[in-house]
Amino acid sequence: MAAPTAPSAATVAVAAATATARPARPAAEEDGVLVTSRPLDEYCGLFGLTRAQLAALPGPLLDCPGGAAGLTAEARELGCHVIATDPAYARPLPEIAARALAARASMAAAMAARPDLHPGARHRPGDRYLRSWDRARRLFTADAAAHPQQYVAAALPRLPFADGAFALTLSGYLIFAYPELFGPERQLAALTELVRVTAPDGEVRVHPLNDGAGRRCPHLDALRHALGERRIASEVRRLPPTGADRRRRVLVLRSADHRDRAAGATGPGLRRPAGARRPGRAAGGG
Repeated sequence: MAAPTAPSAATVAVAAATATARPARPAAEEDGVLVTSRPLDEYCGLFGLTRAQLAALPGPLLDCPGGAAGLTAEARELGCHVIATDPAYARPLPEIAARALAARASMAAAMAARPDLHPGARHRPGDRYLRSWDRARRLFTADAAAHPQQYVAAALPRLPFADGAFALTLSGYLIFAYPELFGPERQLAALTELVRVTAPDGEVRVHPLNDGAGRRCPHLDALRHALGERRIASEVRRLPPTGADRRRRVLVLRSADHRDRAAGATGPGLRRPAGARRPGRAAGGG
């Protein structure tokens, strides 16, 4: 019998971090996650995108988790096909909207208590920022009722989509924002799953890289090494500052086997080279 293969240093480092992390709860119990209502323009700012880039995507976009965001409805007006997935979508629509309204109140309280953690929102006049959430929540509620097939109930680290189904995948305010739910091993599994459902020459973008108290993930380097062992290239991309927010970073992931081809495409991995196959439509797409 062959001797067992020793675990790599990166895998050992992630396992060691797991030993000191709080145990993750099952996806069905993740009620501590805010169901937020971010509009399309906020998505663009958080992930370093433009409306023109979204309009030019050669295939569908995955928003995971989608919450009660306006992205799916607003991006459709640009010709961009978005599938949103979130465990909250297993609940009745009025309940999702109610949770989104409660999240709006939580955000208002958080902004008042720690304005240093919300510099972008703090520098908008009055409550304009939260009013943008109100509009996004209304768009979501109407769109989810009219196009329920665009909103798929599912939770990381397992998604019901085919390999390479999406041209671009966005994941905001989950994987690093809730370390009590996503310990290091579950973070690794979630990031790997996001790459699996993304086209080989597409990208996964994850934001933020810190928790709700502004603490940066302490084992991000070990996590990136473990991703590399799985043939996943990673980059912490610094985005141009906007207003008082000068610490904008996004984790960008792509298949390492296709990174050269993606780097040669027009834009930051958003366009395919000539002759590249268009990804298949995601499950549940309209």
